[in-house]
Amino acid sequence: MTIKIINKSSHALPSYETIASAGMDLRAHISESITLKPMERKIVSTGLFLELPIGIEAQVRPRSGLAIKKGVSVLNAPGTIDADYRGEVGVILVNLSTDDFTIENGERIAQMVIAKHERADWLQVETLSETSRGDGGFGSTGVK
Repeated sequence: MTIKIINKSSHALPSYETIASAGMDLRAHISESITLKPMERKIVSTGLFLELPIGIEAQVRPRSGLAIKKGVSVLNAPGTIDADYRGEVGVILVNLSTDDFTIENGERIAQMVIAKHERADWLQVETLSETSRGDGGFGSTGVK
């Protein structure tokens, strides 16, 4: 699949690191470093603008290394970039650690996964089919 992209950053386009990678790293495009204090959140620019085909979304997800090593994550994970959005891709980062975290220009801050999606048509009914789970909610299927 080919996707149109404008890159206003000084960094290379996002790319897959291995043949089996699902996500491409997104890099910060900032003129000066940003410090996130504990529990603080900010939108970090990437300098990227996409034109996705209809039926395709881009999902912005946390980088696992950044999450486990620094306690920094994508707040609205996964963030969705719709096919009709033409603005800059921004990443909402949150610092869940007890230490300040400084973001430098070019730092890998998140990953982006390109995915197909379906649109639903609702069929309003009075009853739903029975299942063994029924209306059992969170944790109803057990822990082991």
